[in-house]
Amino acid sequence: MKVKYNYVVIEGNIGAGKTTLATRIAEQFNARLILEHFADNPFLPKFYDDPEKYSFPLELSFLASRYRQLREELVPQDLFSSFTVADYYFMKSLVFASSTLNGDEFNLYRQIFYIIYGSLPKPDIFVYLHLSPDRLIENIAKRGRDYEHSITKDYLTRIQESYFSFFRQNPGTRYLVIDINEIDFVSDNSHYTKVVDAIFNEDYIVGFNTRTMR
Repeated sequence: MKVKYNYVVIEGNIGAGKTTLATRIAEQFNARLILEHFADNPFLPKFYDDPEKYSFPLELSFLASRYRQLREELVPQDLFSSFTVADYYFMKSLVFASSTLNGDEFNLYRQIFYIIYGSLPKPDIFVYLHLSPDRLIENIAKRGRDYEHSITKDYLTRIQESYFSFFRQNPGTRYLVIDINEIDFVSDNSHYTKVVDAIFNEDYIVGFNTRTMR
């Protein structure tokens, strides 16, 4: 199958399966894979234990590390890969900051974000994997990361709302929201194939597009 995109982003809430999907797509199509190095962030466990104290340093550290990684890995051309697929995009920084920062801190953060955002390449298609908070909590529990034990459905709902708010405020990208509540593409290969077909074998307009998988 000839892939019509040069740069594909797979995004979603915590526990949606974005890294798994991006990795499988890269393996199937010999694509260059960009994965977020979130586990290396020293502020993440501290944030989950004390969000009020560590929100701002956490979000700033993610902003810097995401920008550095995307600049280093997106700009150089890889002649041996068919396209690039990533399990996150830079706008994730603003999405999470809008749920963790308040008032003057968020206003300052937002200004810094948009100064940097304009200098990065934009994806040809932005795929958002949509799962209910209940399903997300189940997935988070299965992977057993100690520092994620305090994540709540309320927090996941706020993150989800922040994603959709960003989509509405920045319509110049091709967004594809795939509802995967009724499938399990991780353990069922036929479900994985359906998701891949939805991404690569359909045509989508610039703006908001939706698909429901069954």
